Amino acid sequence: MQRRRFLAVTLGCCAALPRIAAARQSAPGQTLRVALIGHSGQGDYGHGVDRVWAQIRGARVVAIADADPAGLAAAGQRTGGVRGFADYRAMLAEVKPDVVAVCPRHAHEHRDMIVGALDGGARGVYVEKPFVRTCAEADQVVALARRTGTSLAVAHRNRYHPALPVLQKYLADGTLGRILEIRARGKEDQRGGGQDLWVLGGHLFNVATLFTGAPTACSATIQQQGHPATRSDVHEGDEGVGLIAGDEVHARFDTQRGIPIFYDSKKALGSAAAGFGLQIFCERGVVDLRMDIEPLVHVREGHPFIPDTTPRAWIPLTSAGPGVPETVPGLSKRILDHVAAVEDLLACLGSGREPLCGPTPASETVEMTQAVFASFAAGGPVTMPLTTRTWPLTREPIV
Repeated sequence: MQRRRFLAVTLGCCAALPRIAAARQSAPGQTLRVALIGHSGQGDYGHGVDRVWAQIRGARVVAIADADPAGLAAAGQRTGGVRGFADYRAMLAEVKPDVVAVCPRHAHEHRDMIVGALDGGARGVYVEKPFVRTCAEADQVVALARRTGTSLAVAHRNRYHPALPVLQKYLADGTLGRILEIRARGKEDQRGGGQDLWVLGGHLFNVATLFTGAPTACSATIQQQGHPATRSDVHEGDEGVGLIAGDEVHARFDTQRGIPIFYDSKKALGSAAAGFGLQIFCERGVVDLRMDIEPLVHVREGHPFIPDTTPRAWIPLTSAGPGVPETVPGLSKRILDHVAAVEDLLACLGSGREPLCGPTPASETVEMTQAVFASFAAGGPVTMPLTTRTWPLTREPIV
């Protein structure tokens, strides 16, 4: 198995974007000017989205915005005393950066921050997950990004892992036979259920659909303390995700390739040694992916549903192939620190391709999350793409 390049490889849909106007392009070798949008106390600066730029050649942070005065001062110290703004709109209008990082972990301001960056002429935008809160917000942002020719990427970090294209080739070669199903579980800590789905489910969906194609339908059940959830269980979720329900979620997605994806999350069920990840069940083996752990991928050959008296070892699959030691130096840090993701985004500027986790796959994670709540509200399966693009839950009676 040959090692695949992952900064140049294109996964999934790579629709051509309009060329960026000449006036917005940097001269060869020119340093890209980066502006950071954070909001201390409202998602802060995400998982290091403000710090990654110190590791990126050809990029320099020139300004930072934070509506919280103390947070702005602290962020300014972390970034070497760059110009600070209380209003990100004022920053974008005055600085006119090449690249904007939308850093808050909370999702409720993402749409407006992204739109501000796109309207302000940014060539690239990097967004902490979750992308946005609804399909309607995603539709708006994606349409504007394509109209302006802006490269847009979302921080589902595992999508940029170089072992994934190797795994795709390994499975396509038929070594394990046909894929039967994919099973994903959330982190299942104190956020288990609806909150886990919103905050971390997107990471799982973003990887799973690489092997199944887009979802075509969703059927879900939601429970609260062991009983079917009702209207009274609908409440405002944490981290700005909007209305959610349930401390236990079970969902099934039908997909374009006929491979079902199952998602489950139950509050306080997970542990540090298990949980957050997915398994791909095939005719002649199982693939296991543990999110944010290195190696990301392990493979075990043998029929997944027939007991075997002979122990079957889990073999790591790296960017160099199954059972071959990883050859990318410092890979875990490159993935977890967003370095691989940001390098991919910058490589897309003016190239005509979308980032590996660009508008199409990022919007898909939002729609899959929203579909779970839509199925709950409808009391049965819903087809996808969803016809209702706004909030699927209300505090009105659920039928």
